[in-house]
Amino acid sequence: MSEMLLLSFEIVGTIAFAVSGALLGLEKQMDILGISILGLTTAVGGGVIRDLILGLTPPMTFRNPLYAIIAIGVSILVFIIARKRSVFQGKWYETVMLIMDSIGLGVFTVVGINTAYSQDGEYNIFLLVFVGVVTGVGGGVIRDMMAGDRPYIFVKHFYASASIIGALACVAAWHYIGSITSMFAGTAVVIVLRLCAARFRWSLPK
Repeated sequence: MSEMLLLSFEIVGTIAFAVSGALLGLEKQMDILGISILGLTTAVGGGVIRDLILGLTPPMTFRNPLYAIIAIGVSILVFIIARKRSVFQGKWYETVMLIMDSIGLGVFTVVGINTAYSQDGEYNIFLLVFVGVVTGVGGGVIRDMMAGDRPYIFVKHFYASASIIGALACVAAWHYIGSITSMFAGTAVVIVLRLCAARFRWSLPK
């Protein structure tokens, strides 16, 4: 896969998850340091878990600080914007949070699959899907726990389920339509499922 395209994918996911982490920090009335840490851990947490599972040590986050720098910069920008304008309140908060979180979830799910595929020469479906889902939901789980909330994956409509379905779609299509198209397709599946779940209030049985 093109290195520039993969980098672009990861940057988009990093920005999206950093925004979602920073927004939760704002809602919890954290200061600029707390918001930056929450944005950072949301953006890179899943990737760190992924690399540890795959035996890639130290994790990429520590070998290439680009993603951490972007996450912190985006978090500070969200903090500054929120102080000047009340754009992240009420319905605006919920809408932006949903969109950013869905984008981050979709992007990092397929990025995790691509990383696992590059490390494992065999076509191990379970490994690919597992690593993809962990990469997608890991940062959000850390974010919610640090903010004192029950993680999204246990209570929110169709969160981890969307990642699993998107990962399966990406893996299933990998050898037929190529890695790049599969990653776009998998990301789209996750985002569409998340948005539809929010719109139509889909949820798993309780």
